[in-house]
Amino acid sequence: MPVYEYHCLTNNHQFDVLQPVGAVPPPCPICGSASRKVYRSVGLIFKGTGFHVTDYRRPSASAGDGKPAAATGEPVRSGGGDGASGSSTGSSTGSSTKS
Repeated sequence: MPVYEYHCLTNNHQFDVLQPVGAVPPPCPICGSASRKVYRSVGLIFKGTGFHVTDYRRPSASAGDGKPAAATGEPVRSGGGDGASGSSTGSSTGSSTKS
C-alpha cells in the first residue's frame, strides 16, 4: 500500500497516511476536519545504457564519423591472414565451434 500526503482544509495541517489506492481521504488526525490529497511533481531519472543508446543511435555509430577504420587511423582487425580470407575463415570458424 502506498503512503499519501494529505492537507487539512481547515487548519493547514500536513500528515501522511498509509492506505490503499483510491481510498476516501481520511479526516485530519489533529483537528478532525476534512482533508485533501497533496499532489507533487515526481523526479524521473533514467540510469544505465537505456533506451537512448538503442533507439537514437546513428547508423554510423560504430565507425565514428562515418569514415572507414583505415581512414581514421585505427587498426583494421581481421580473423587472420589477408582481409578476404579473414572474413571467410571467421565465419567458418564460428560455425565449426557451434557443432
